Amino acid sequence: MSGKGALIRSYRLATALLEPAAAGLLQWRRRQGKEDAERLSERRGYATVKRPNRPLVWLHGASVGETVTLLPLIARLQKRGLAVLVTSGTVTSARLLAARLPAGAIHQYLPLDVPRYMRRFLDHWQPELCLICESEIWPNLLIEAQRRSVPVVMVNGRMSERSFARWYKRPRAARFLLSCFEACLAQSQADAERLAQLGAPRVSVAGNLKFDVPAPPADPDTLAILDGMTTGRPVWIAASTHPGEDELVLSAHLALRSHLPKLLTIVAPRHPQRGAEIEALAQANDVGVARRAAGESPERDVEFYVADTLNELGLLYRLSQVAFLGGSLVEGIGGHNPIEPAKLGCALLHGPYVHNNAEIFAAFDSDGGSREVADAQALAGAVHRWLSDPASARQAARAAAHTASELGGAINRTLQAIEPLLMRAALGQRESAP
Repeated sequence: MSGKGALIRSYRLATALLEPAAAGLLQWRRRQGKEDAERLSERRGYATVKRPNRPLVWLHGASVGETVTLLPLIARLQKRGLAVLVTSGTVTSARLLAARLPAGAIHQYLPLDVPRYMRRFLDHWQPELCLICESEIWPNLLIEAQRRSVPVVMVNGRMSERSFARWYKRPRAARFLLSCFEACLAQSQADAERLAQLGAPRVSVAGNLKFDVPAPPADPDTLAILDGMTTGRPVWIAASTHPGEDELVLSAHLALRSHLPKLLTIVAPRHPQRGAEIEALAQANDVGVARRAAGESPERDVEFYVADTLNELGLLYRLSQVAFLGGSLVEGIGGHNPIEPAKLGCALLHGPYVHNNAEIFAAFDSDGGSREVADAQALAGAVHRWLSDPASARQAARAAAHTASELGGAINRTLQAIEPLLMRAALGQRESAP
């Protein structure tokens, strides 16, 4: 392993020696509800599904956002007759994929980045090609794939300023790990420049795959029922909220309700297990509240509806005229993806902390589809302006939908860039390792 740097060697040794501790970590995470108890063996590299007897492409996304981004790519690969394996690392992403993964595609949890776990995983699945979404850089995964001559491509590649600063302090490790990628297809020119500066040898800009993801679905019968219950009411949603934001959303609601009779505020927390906590917050402020996970509906006496369920944002966005994207009014999160509500007819609001999707929000802001708000007072003001002037809200929603449509096309550019690898994969061929 000469030339790979002391940091990589230390990491490899440490993860090998700490394998017993990794098993303990998984059990602790299981007790915390962060692991799937029935599929815990997958996190140690044991497959729970038989490998298909045809060329297989492995796609990996860390969590919900990344796995959703991969859906159009998965469908296109299946049309070519390739078997598709999708891995992720979170329970929420597994539940989402159970609902939205195309028939025939396989989901497994990604093993922890322990050498033996990765060897066990790759020995079973033997992929012809690996596509990693955004910025998942796991040393043992990359090294073990390279040893088996499995080409690895970064798709929808990201390298934020914060991540760049961290990797810049470890230049040899960054250069070695990025050299393990056959290609890095970046979301933007800025991402491409950061990846190249860190030593990625083959970088190009393909655009953001998130713009090509279809709008999330909604059960038509459920939508009809809830639409009937909310007809005639001004409705807005605070989606994917985090601790510290729910209080701000509630403050905005309290400021709005005297100006907007029959107002319905929907809060969909990023982590649904926080539903009871948000309900208690509303009750403490004498706000009529209901929780979706408890089987409750937004009846006429409900003004604050806690949507603490999974995979229902497609339904909730369709009920709302305005959507505030959470993770953007508190520091450290970076803002969540606004493309889904833009495709479903919502005018968009966000806070100042959107570094994870800065270019997307900038595009929506410049075209009038979204607005930035700094605090609860500004949030209330922006919601009031749009809900009291539906024509203006519809104009903003049309602008957001137009921007989302105009920025699509990354799926075709990505497929064109990896076409030679796909052809080799279809033939069950790999290049020899260097």
